[in-house]
Order: sequence, then C-alpha cells, then structure tokens
Amino acid sequence: MSGTSADGIDAALVQITGSGAETRVDLMEFDFVPFPSDLRDTILRSSEISTARVDEICRLDVILGEWFAKAALVLCVKAGEKPEMIDFIGSHGQTIHHLPELTTVHEFSTRSSLQLGDPSVIAERTGITTISDFRARDLAAGGQGAPLVPIVDYLLYASAELSRVLLNIGGIANLTHVPAGCALEEDIAFDTGPGNMLLDALVMEITNGALSFDRDGEIASRGTESAELLNILMANPYLTLEPPKSTGREMFGHKAISEILTWRGKISDEDLVATLTSFTVESIADAIDRHVTSRETAEEILVSGGGAKNPSLMRLLETRLKKHRIRDLEALGMLSEAKEAVAFAVLANETVSGKPGNVPGATGATHPVVLGVIAPGAGARFSVD
Repeated sequence: MSGTSADGIDAALVQITGSGAETRVDLMEFDFVPFPSDLRDTILRSSEISTARVDEICRLDVILGEWFAKAALVLCVKAGEKPEMIDFIGSHGQTIHHLPELTTVHEFSTRSSLQLGDPSVIAERTGITTISDFRARDLAAGGQGAPLVPIVDYLLYASAELSRVLLNIGGIANLTHVPAGCALEEDIAFDTGPGNMLLDALVMEITNGALSFDRDGEIASRGTESAELLNILMANPYLTLEPPKSTGREMFGHKAISEILTWRGKISDEDLVATLTSFTVESIADAIDRHVTSRETAEEILVSGGGAKNPSLMRLLETRLKKHRIRDLEALGMLSEAKEAVAFAVLANETVSGKPGNVPGATGATHPVVLGVIAPGAGARFSVD
C-alpha cells in the first residue's frame, strides 16, 4: 500500500493461517519501494481539486498498478520466493480523494473514495490474484470507507487482560481502541487528524525540497511551539466531530499548509515545525481523552507508522499521555512500518474466506460486508455453487 504521504509503497510478505478469530500472522519479509519525486508530484497534484487533470488521473491508475506490481515482484526476490507460490495480493492502492461526508448528487446520497493502482495490471504483471478496492463496498453499505484497519487490530492485538489503543501515525493519524476482553463490535476507531502530512509538507517547503521529513525530529527539537498558532490549529472543526469519522488530504493538505506558511516571518521555521509536531500530538491526545478514556480505560498505547520514529514527537506524546504506558508496536513483534501493509493482507484473506472486513461501528456502515474486488491471477479458477 501507499499512504497519504505518497512517498512510496510498503510491501509485506505475510504467511496467514486461518481466518476471522482464528487468524494467525507471520511477517516473512518487508520492503519499502520509494516513488521517484516526479511520480510523487503527480500523485499530490492529482489529489488537489485545483491542480488535478482527468487525463493524468486516468494514466496514473495504470502507472501505479505497474509500480505496485513491481513492488510485489521486488519483495518476492528479496524474500527468495517465486511469485507462483504466492496465493494472493491485497492492494489498498493510492488514495487520490476521500469524500466521507454524505452529499446528494443527481438525486443520490453519496459518499466516495478513490484509490488508484489498477489491480488488473498487478495481476497481469505478477500472475498473482489481486484483491483491491476495499473501501468501495463499505461505502456502498452506507459507511465512510474508513477506517478499515480496526478488524485487523482486533484480530491481532486484542487482549483479555489489557485495554489497548492501537495508534498509527502515518500521513493521517488513526487509532483503534480495543477494550480488554471486548467483542469486535465494541471497537472504537477513527482518524484523529494530521499525523506526518502537514509536518512533511512544511519541512519540504522550508528546506526547498532538500528534506522530505523532519528526520529524528531534529528541526522540531531546535524550536519552541507557538501557543497562539497551536490554539488556531486545534480549533479545526474536524477534531471535535464524534466518530465514526475519517479525513485526509482534503482537510489537512494544500489549503491547510498554505495557511500555516503565512506564519513564516512571524515565528522561526524551527518554531513552525515544533508547533506542527505539537499539533499532531495534541490532536491525538485530545482524541484519546475525548473519545476513549472518557468511556473506558486504556492501559497501553501501541504506536506504529512513521511518527513512531520521530523522537521529538514521541517525547511529547509520552509527556502528554503520561498516565498510559506507551510502546512501539515492535515490542509485540510487529515491524512498526509494516503494520498497515500487513493489515491489507489480512483483509484480503478475509475476502477470499468470504468473511466481512469492515466494522460498522467504526465506518458507519449499516451492516458488515465482504470487502474488495478480485482480479484473477494466471491460472486462477473460480466456481459458483
């Protein structure tokens, strides 16, 4: 999969046994395939209404399919596995636009979300059956198409003794709360707001493209947050919405960073980076206070995603949420950056097993549904009873 940062592809080779509550996962290999800068520019340009072009989007669907296929084949080589030994690929694709709010268009009430990376191209190039377009069926069932990871968080990380929050800090930050001994439908899950998206965009701007992110939180560590700017950022109406809710570049993308950049000259660039780091942390902590611990305890917070590798961000998070034990997901044996790629392998396994992959309480769907569209690989055989 490629996340909202659009910096490249996370590819995981996963051995899965069972399905549903019997699911067991072993991460065999992981790889990150970076996008060239011109492709990332095209993705970001295609994600903004003011710069998107229909011809570029049409071609990008195929181009990204080629890149996802390449990533799968590179991963097979790295793992020493032949493609014909792989049962299936689960591909999230690249989100280009996400419209979770219910809107009436041409007499129909709609929500929509567009992910690119043609699965037919992936299946054709690799010979491997490919499951993709996971969000569409949840949307059709009245949901927002996100978040989809909660079922995986439940299947892999639920504990009879510990109430856990699974926090992923990618381009957008999202969490799943899995109370101790809970049933799947008791999960609470939603996007908290910006993760690394605004931070990365700011760092690229102030370094004229020399850096694409604040490595080790070094820039933030030299700055001091602006309380005035932080208060303005925290007034974003998304942050006080009740779940189910999801967001993306439409809320925390080009327009948001343009407004933040008007503060250059009022405060230093280092202070800007420190303030956006605090914004990510404070929006996460506020979401946990508002929607999790106001209802239920949470003894442990397990952090994954790129944000987990930012020491400045993690120090702030530990200070702000000092009542909770905060650990990197790797403490449980899962490579932090592989979590979401593994999640879509598990979702694909649920699909081929004929089992629902959404959690209606998290997405707002009216009922559980089997997710995804299947592009058959070479020699695939299907029968209808």
